[in-house]
Amino acid sequence: MCGISGSYGFGADAEGIARQMNSALAHRGPDGEGLFTHGQASLAHRRLSIIDREHGAQPMTTADGRFTIVYNGETYNYLELRAELEGLGRTFRTASDTEVLLQAHAEWGTAAYDRFNGMFAFAIHDASTGTVTVARDHFGIKPLYYWIDETAGSGGDGPQVLFGSEIRALLAAQRFEAAPDDRAVYRYLKYRVQDDDSRTFFRGVRRLMPGQVLEISADGTSITAFTSLQQELREIAARPSRPYSAEVVDEYRERFGEAVRLRLQSEVPVGTSLSGGLDSSAVAAVIARHLREQPQDESFSAVGARQNTFSAVFPDSSNDEERYVDALLEENAGQITSHKIHPQPETFLEDVRDFVRTQEEPIISTGPYAQYAVMRAASEHVTVLLDGQGADEMMAGYNPYFYVYLRQLRRQKRFKELASEVVGSRDILRKLARTKYSGRTSVPVEALLNSSFVAEHSAEKVTSVQDDLKERLLEDTFRSSLPSLLRYEDKNTMRFSIEGRVPFVDKELLKFLFSLDESAIIHDGWNKRILRESMDGILPDAISKRRNKIGFTTPEGEWFRTIAPELMEIFASESFASRPYFDAPSVIALFEDYIAHPGNHGTMMFWRLLNVELWMRTFFDDTEGSTRALGDEAAADERAALAAAGESSAPEETRTAAAGTAGAEAEEPKSDYVANPDKQLDLVSDTDRHTWRRLPLQTALVARGDDLQALVRERVERFAASLPADVVPEGSPWYFVISEKIIAITQGRSWFTWEIAPRPAAKVLSRFVTRTPAGIGLGDPTTMELAIREVGLPRVVAASAAGAVGKVIGRKGLFYEVVGANVRAIDGPTPYSAFPSNVSAKLPPKDPDAVSASLSAAIRGADIPVALRDSFVGTVVMDANDIGRNVLGSDVSVPHERLEATFADNPLGQGRQRTPLAILVDLGAASQR
Repeated sequence: MCGISGSYGFGADAEGIARQMNSALAHRGPDGEGLFTHGQASLAHRRLSIIDREHGAQPMTTADGRFTIVYNGETYNYLELRAELEGLGRTFRTASDTEVLLQAHAEWGTAAYDRFNGMFAFAIHDASTGTVTVARDHFGIKPLYYWIDETAGSGGDGPQVLFGSEIRALLAAQRFEAAPDDRAVYRYLKYRVQDDDSRTFFRGVRRLMPGQVLEISADGTSITAFTSLQQELREIAARPSRPYSAEVVDEYRERFGEAVRLRLQSEVPVGTSLSGGLDSSAVAAVIARHLREQPQDESFSAVGARQNTFSAVFPDSSNDEERYVDALLEENAGQITSHKIHPQPETFLEDVRDFVRTQEEPIISTGPYAQYAVMRAASEHVTVLLDGQGADEMMAGYNPYFYVYLRQLRRQKRFKELASEVVGSRDILRKLARTKYSGRTSVPVEALLNSSFVAEHSAEKVTSVQDDLKERLLEDTFRSSLPSLLRYEDKNTMRFSIEGRVPFVDKELLKFLFSLDESAIIHDGWNKRILRESMDGILPDAISKRRNKIGFTTPEGEWFRTIAPELMEIFASESFASRPYFDAPSVIALFEDYIAHPGNHGTMMFWRLLNVELWMRTFFDDTEGSTRALGDEAAADERAALAAAGESSAPEETRTAAAGTAGAEAEEPKSDYVANPDKQLDLVSDTDRHTWRRLPLQTALVARGDDLQALVRERVERFAASLPADVVPEGSPWYFVISEKIIAITQGRSWFTWEIAPRPAAKVLSRFVTRTPAGIGLGDPTTMELAIREVGLPRVVAASAAGAVGKVIGRKGLFYEVVGANVRAIDGPTPYSAFPSNVSAKLPPKDPDAVSASLSAAIRGADIPVALRDSFVGTVVMDANDIGRNVLGSDVSVPHERLEATFADNPLGQGRQRTPLAILVDLGAASQR
């Protein structure tokens, strides 16, 4: 059975809702559909029977008419449970596992669910009590989503509930308005997480978590756990461990073989998804060995005389695994028929709309598209496909697990074992060191996001276990990693009417693994030790002794370079710029540099941005499916015309338009005559006790080579044109203040971080700089590199030594006393600033006194009232932030300390106010006003 959906409500058209859901599930499964309506419950499903296809039709009802079930998945120990139930007097009309689940519920209630070993999502209606019970398996292999009408239930009407194995089924019921969950979007963009809690990317739609049961009745709804598997695993891990031995390895081999055998139960053809990695290769090799040694075993009959394997291969690509696939095929030539699939970036573009729709929620990378392509090809040959999913989370398949284990050994003071593991994993630690201390500047994702969106969700945090290996495995198995992988697999398999089965995700196999010492998982720098050793003589050494892991994934970096124009079209689109999530100009600038210098950037952050945009288009902009995922025909025609003219696919006009509309909404321009939010207009200076009025001026983004004098002249004229009489009292002296940042930008003394190649000395020295809340300072290799370019390496080293001495003797500021004020003014990337400051580093402006004089001349030549011109004093170049301010240059005689005091509260702001200019008015002594 493939796919369930249902509704439950009092006083609602439950049958109508279910029929809508049933229609929405029409693509899931090849052989029939059904609808059960009884009282207030409606259960719809799409049938894909694997066991007892002839008699396992659903919905299925007990002989007495009380209990009815719809069911998605399989339960592998159903024969054992059936025998027990028959011993209790239960009779059966079919040979299906569906009826076993139904009878088990009738006999034991929800207590039966913890006894099921398999993958399942099901709903059972009790006609006697009028309740519906919805449950999901221990690991969450099968999905189950629900929506509860929070406004229902008053007046004794009871709850309105929708549930299903696809979110689209819930949306099709049209009982609520589809909307994104911004928290889920933020956590995905910022932390790369999804599927780790009950909230989905759709507002109000929840996922039932692994091992949970949702009970629905007239009194309301409740969610409880039907299993204590996670706690049981913790208790097993806390007991004295079983010593690792050859007998343990043999037992694991037998248990794993049994897990594979159980998942071959089927009346339809079964195959294997083969990536060339250790995990899927182990599954394929165990089946091949059994076919070779016991060809008459009926439990393997669904495989056929030869096992069909399906592999995505990428010849000449950095992540091609074909040679490992071939190594396994060569050793098992008589037992395996291989099917190789060759996904291409051009095909990905053709499929991406369906792929995004299939996944329903954003995913971590384009990697699952390789699986999507494999499932499509496999559907022509088999109906069930086994693979190696889950082994990484259960046996420490990723490099971070090594670091967790080393920290655990250090915490436990097991220093001898720690030393052995450090030596054994030295190649992995070298890789970590190269990554951590490479000095390569990574752009924080906040720099690419709308500042309001970031501020709204800034309290979100994601943490993980750092020094307990088994606890980390539990976390990743049930929350952080495996749930998303299982979701990808279910969506891909069901899209092509295939059932995916995962032998490693077996609760009895996991219990056995947790009863062993950690050395069964990691030993002498090797992970998955027990699996590797149990495959001796079964797998080629080229696979069992692999250090590097690639797996089923696309060569995303290579693909993105190939299809960059099409991706740029998305980033430069009006829809992308209008989202409440993105800072479009920053994204475009970074992607343009990726196109020019692909080696400087990874692609995963770009994919997350793209995925959110395509997801929004698919589920919210284009409910009728009429818009192309990668742009409409007019955009395609424009690209063709640009290509014919030899121009970029993202012309300046397009990028300017995107910059103008970036953000959640078109922002209302700030009035020139009011303060920035959370700032005050007037300040009484502690230095001269004068009242100073600070009038921040908002301006457009500036770029290298812009005419700063013309910009300032026009901006002052606009300020004066509508100036209220009391804002700048006649005769009050006033100054024009300009941030050093935009001067540096126009002078070409500002660079995107990816344009700066830090030397080794810059990488080392930057690590010893303390970063402040006001900015990164020289704590980034890029800014330290600029400091070295400005004053020379010897002076920076001397200043660093002076700073170190200052820390010892308790004297602050010695570093900057030695290195000079120019270095103090170097700015690094600040995610909270407006583009391009959020992705750039800059030197202080060159000759700021001369710049001040030139700007003052421009202001005096501006078309402004004579009285205003006569009271103008001059220009000040100010470097200010939330913890300090410095006058870098001016053409006035007023002491710098007096001018700096007027900006004590940083009235121009530290974020994305876009107010780098100000009119500063001296209103006179405070006591005289």
